Amino acid sequence: MKKEIERKFLIQGDFMPFVSSATRIEQGYVAKSDSLTLRIRTRNEQGYLTIKGRTNEKGMSRSEWEYEIPVEEARELLSFSKGTISKTRYLVPVGTHTFEVDRFYGKNEGLIVAEVELDSEDEEYPRPEWLGKEVTGDKRYYNSQLLKHPYSEWEKE
Repeated sequence: MKKEIERKFLIQGDFMPFVSSATRIEQGYVAKSDSLTLRIRTRNEQGYLTIKGRTNEKGMSRSEWEYEIPVEEARELLSFSKGTISKTRYLVPVGTHTFEVDRFYGKNEGLIVAEVELDSEDEEYPRPEWLGKEVTGDKRYYNSQLLKHPYSEWEKE
């Protein structure tokens, strides 16, 4: 079992000059219980099935299992989801860390979020100037929640 530890931030500046690669992602959720979520994702021409455990009280850590599956099967499984999230994921290396910056489309257009994966909850990490407000643990920014309550429907802060 892998433990996913990450911090999540809004973007406040131009990260694009630092991007090393970009990938189009389509994802949906086909099952959810009190303790597990089953996500299906296509990334370019690859498919993935991911099981995620419940997030801890800080909103930073959870168990995660991810498996590559044939893209045709992933697309078929996505048809069972109640909607999908569309985004482009940009990889932005900063020192020894890589930030994953997601630019959302559709009903979540205008939302751009960066995540950095860590080895421990207290690990130090760089904070580039384009990194904005931390939203780790704010459930509104969970992809599964963005399907239920899209960014376009939020009252703007």
